Amino acid sequence: MAGDERIRLFCALRLPEPALDALGTWQREHLPGAGAPGTRPVPRENLHVTLAFLGSRPAADVPAITEALSAAAAAAGRIVLAPKRYRETRGVGMVVLDDVTGAAAVLAGDVQARLERAGLYRREQRPWLPHVTVLRFRERPRLRATVEGIANICPSDAAVMVSVPSPGGARYEVLGDAAL
Repeated sequence: MAGDERIRLFCALRLPEPALDALGTWQREHLPGAGAPGTRPVPRENLHVTLAFLGSRPAADVPAITEALSAAAAAAGRIVLAPKRYRETRGVGMVVLDDVTGAAAVLAGDVQARLERAGLYRREQRPWLPHVTVLRFRERPRLRATVEGIANICPSDAAVMVSVPSPGGARYEVLGDAAL
């Protein structure tokens, strides 16, 4: 990527393999309306918890973003996220998570503050909500899914990711990562 090329970036908690397995099984068992036209489950490789969505940024910003994420991750406590409920918004279905230790919210706030001080990000007005987007749709399916069977999630790393458009939906690629 050229330094002045604009790319869609976000910082996220990556999910460990057991969590990805559980979410994949849950999607197959609890999202029966996911096969409807205009509705598609989020692929396993795209499941994550967003810490900060930066949107369109110059590719040259990636090192500074990675540095901010790494510094915040180094100071983070142990993150434990418990599945709380399924929720639908205008275009997505999500598993809302309870931040059991409070460490995820502290990390998200720290990352956002560091990025904001560096002039790379502007915080959203709404409070940060830990969740995993599991379904995308054009028309809300109004599913009544429960989150039973999904164990607590303990991420071990965070990443700076780029959203790459493709015909079947965006693909997410890791550009930089940081251990928690």
